[in-house]
Amino acid sequence: MHYMLMCCIDGRDWDALPDARRDAVMRDYHALVDELVGQGSYVTGARLQDSATATTVRSAGGRPVFTDGPFAETKEQLGGFHVVDCPDLDAALAIARRIPTLPVGGTIEVRPLTAPLLAHATGAGMSIGVAAARPVDVNRATEDA
Repeated sequence: MHYMLMCCIDGRDWDALPDARRDAVMRDYHALVDELVGQGSYVTGARLQDSATATTVRSAGGRPVFTDGPFAETKEQLGGFHVVDCPDLDAALAIARRIPTLPVGGTIEVRPLTAPLLAHATGAGMSIGVAAARPVDVNRATEDA
């Protein structure tokens, strides 16, 4: 089962950390990801740019409205994510407890993923379908492709 670990932290708290502490947190992150990759349980992940770089899209009267900045007006912002392949929620939570931003004020939200949506190119553009709910080895090419 794939789980998404959404890593949130108040940007002001992160910015207030000494450079050496932030560097240590990021080194710990890389070490954790390397370990999970070696175990075969890491699917993907990324650190997001600062929330000030976000653009929010809403609909008003059937027309798109674009706003600079994040959707939520909260102190805590999504800073990055990891998708891990675990046998159950307990295993995903065990990984989440090891996320290096926790000791410096971070929060990790863990959610199971449903079957992924796959975009298929068509002559008229893109169509979206739901993928079969089966494990996918993202480390090798699929025979179906």
